[in-house]
Amino acid sequence: MHATSLAVLLLLSHSCAVLAAPAASEDTGVGPPPALAPGQAPPLPVAGPLAEPRSLNQVGLPAVLTKWVISPPNSRMPARAALGQKLFFDARLSANGTVACATCHNPARAFTDGRPTSIGIHGSVGQRNSPTVLNAFYNKHQFWDGRVNTLEQQAAMPITNPFEMGSASVADAVSRIAADQDYQSRFMEAFGRGVNEQDMLSAIAAYEQTLVSFDSPYDHFIAGDASALSDSAKRGLELFNTKARCNKCHALSDNERHETLFMDNDFHNIGVGILRHHVVQSARQAEREVAQANLPAIDTAAITSDLSVLGRFLVTRKEKDIASFKTPNLRNVTVTGPYFHDGSMETLWDVMDHYNKGDGITDPWLDKDMQPLALSESEIDDVVAFVASLTSPQYKKVGDEEYERQLAKSKMSRPQRDTARAFGPKPSQPKPPPL
Repeated sequence: MHATSLAVLLLLSHSCAVLAAPAASEDTGVGPPPALAPGQAPPLPVAGPLAEPRSLNQVGLPAVLTKWVISPPNSRMPARAALGQKLFFDARLSANGTVACATCHNPARAFTDGRPTSIGIHGSVGQRNSPTVLNAFYNKHQFWDGRVNTLEQQAAMPITNPFEMGSASVADAVSRIAADQDYQSRFMEAFGRGVNEQDMLSAIAAYEQTLVSFDSPYDHFIAGDASALSDSAKRGLELFNTKARCNKCHALSDNERHETLFMDNDFHNIGVGILRHHVVQSARQAEREVAQANLPAIDTAAITSDLSVLGRFLVTRKEKDIASFKTPNLRNVTVTGPYFHDGSMETLWDVMDHYNKGDGITDPWLDKDMQPLALSESEIDDVVAFVASLTSPQYKKVGDEEYERQLAKSKMSRPQRDTARAFGPKPSQPKPPPL
């Protein structure tokens, strides 16, 4: 992966100009986005202030970890990231000029799209929820199933996926911008050569590396400001690491009490979606039809077919990975709903109800850490208050509004709540059937 130095990123965060999107649609980031007509792609987001590269002068930013994953300084990095920002909002990378990277990664929604599963070219509805690009710089694996490891590899796949941007190849996308004189100048400034495939992907990755997001109330609390968290959020923090068992996945280790990235770089089956599918038949179909090392075929299956339910198994073909998906980063989670790989949970209260009852009891491959939690209603409220405290300052207003919207909805509708199961014993888990 092309990477950046702390000094260059800090300079970039203060010096890059905001680039205008080719088409604009205002999005408040609160609640579901507007419905689309059949066959219609979502409108292009605005490349406004929230699209700017972020300063590294943020409380809570993991300086040591950041130094570990970045390379020595490169004087061309600001130009590369500026080029990547322009490419990120350019719909010419899609086959019909209607979809850009930003379509599914809207800055107003903390670089997600607010939809259960993403909608791409020709209004095609995919199988996976769009994860945030914020802090993707730190991911060990990219995509919900971890099918690639670098941001460059990640940038390439949506361009050619038939449900996302639909280009025949990355070269096909490059051909639509190659004659643009502004791009010719920018590529020369950033890489010292003309427009080409690999440099285009490297530029998008360089831009995404600048999108680091910390400086939340939680970070200030850990830094010593006891007033940064409400009493409810403080209780939620303690529950997060104990009774609620959130740290089993959203920390680097079970004993880590001062989480930074709120993920374990691992994959888990948490009982979401699997019961709606014929998993054994899907696994056999994948083994017959999708070659294990064929990344484009895996990418297409993951986004366009019911084989998506197999999760990490599509990549590894290991039975233990059936329906396992990557642990997502929890930062700015109030803004990045709906939740889980299939977007099946609208509110954070739905998420907590899912975990509270230890859902997925008839899932033979359910993660061993899934169990009823016996959390009271006030304890659920406290955990939600804590994860809401992971919101960075750029998203405070929309985060507060979305929190209130979800809270109001939770008072009227709790489709995942099952108090009897939440306070009952852990049921026996069935044995996996033979594949």
